[in-house]
Amino acid sequence: MRGSRARIEVTSSKADPNRIPSEFLYWDRVEDRRVQLARRAWRAVWRFDPQPDDDFVRQFAHSYYDADPVAEAFVDEVYMERGANEGRRMLDQALEQGVGSVRDAPASMRRLFEEFEREPEWLDHEQVELGARVFRRYGTSVFSFATTSTLEMYSESSIAKPLSLTGGYAGDTAHKRQLETVRFWIDVSEPGGLDPVQPTPRGRATAMRVRIMHVFIRRRLMKHPEWDAEAWGVPISISDATLTLMGGSVVPGLALWSVGHQTTIREIEALLHYWRYVGHLLGVQPTWYPADFKQSVQLMYAAFVKRAYAAGADGRELVESYLPAFAPQARTGLRKRVRDELNYRAQIGYTRFWMLPASYRRHEMPFPWPWALHPVIQFPFVFTLETCRRLASPLDVAADRVQRWRRNNWYANETGGKDAEFKPVEEFRR
Repeated sequence: MRGSRARIEVTSSKADPNRIPSEFLYWDRVEDRRVQLARRAWRAVWRFDPQPDDDFVRQFAHSYYDADPVAEAFVDEVYMERGANEGRRMLDQALEQGVGSVRDAPASMRRLFEEFEREPEWLDHEQVELGARVFRRYGTSVFSFATTSTLEMYSESSIAKPLSLTGGYAGDTAHKRQLETVRFWIDVSEPGGLDPVQPTPRGRATAMRVRIMHVFIRRRLMKHPEWDAEAWGVPISISDATLTLMGGSVVPGLALWSVGHQTTIREIEALLHYWRYVGHLLGVQPTWYPADFKQSVQLMYAAFVKRAYAAGADGRELVESYLPAFAPQARTGLRKRVRDELNYRAQIGYTRFWMLPASYRRHEMPFPWPWALHPVIQFPFVFTLETCRRLASPLDVAADRVQRWRRNNWYANETGGKDAEFKPVEEFRR
């Protein structure tokens, strides 16, 4: 019954300034003894309070009912009325030749591309370039870390339910969708990938395709009987999408020190700015986006405190589908099978190393030893190379080239040379 009521109540993705999802439990949990102990420990080490003020948390909570009205108007008018194939044709033509080349482009499409091509006032190109370079520097490690950190958030229904219903990261299709995410990360972080030129660089084009895919899925999920807007907000909301941007910036900026990457606060703030611009292209444009390292930590503090842990079977399936997706296939040649086996064991090691031990034990996961020692063993090598890179600028340039090659080589091996499509799911699993 709740899902049916949600379909009637939610007809727009414009934020309600007074509405908070019922599973947003921040104020129920913020005074918990363990939360306050963690708060004091952080303050003792970092010399600032990780707990944000209530006004910031309220903006975060309200934005669970906010999404992307500009792109939604285009999807409603074209994808929903003319069909997904026609929408994709028009979108591809606009990206390749400019929106002016699309003779039958409606006003909603022109507004979308006007916003997409207009640079926001806050944009700093040097910060974007630095942030992209820092992200590239992490090589393939950030692919494993970013996905593993997401596993922790599969306990939340607002994140787990869309993924479960579409089936993208569950069961046999998990590997394909994970690699589409990796393709997105590579595209938007390549040099020049976000430049506002024609024809549209691959990074910008990928961002637009992902944006439209999200809107298409959101529109259909809002009508699904299992979607509970009262509890979760709108699907793929601005709030959850902003947390995803944090998962590419402040979170790996801090966590990847554990395997030897030396990311400074200045570089973390460049990552924040870079991912803010990527988010802008994706239609994720919160006015409360963190301005600096301190505010980004405070957002993540609020995100962890507010968790309801209510995703149940949906969340478990997503977590438990991740590692089997990398298991070697029996029909591959010996060389590829050996490489895939090593990569699979490395993914097990990374997941056990970065996932909370209690979370790993709660799920049916592969036996992690001795692969969980892999990140620990690589620390001195990565740390030494990072130190050398910082001391000699030619090595910094060479490291960027090497990591770009490693990313693309890893992706090509996993996909067998196939490219990502970024097509929205036409049918839900149930």
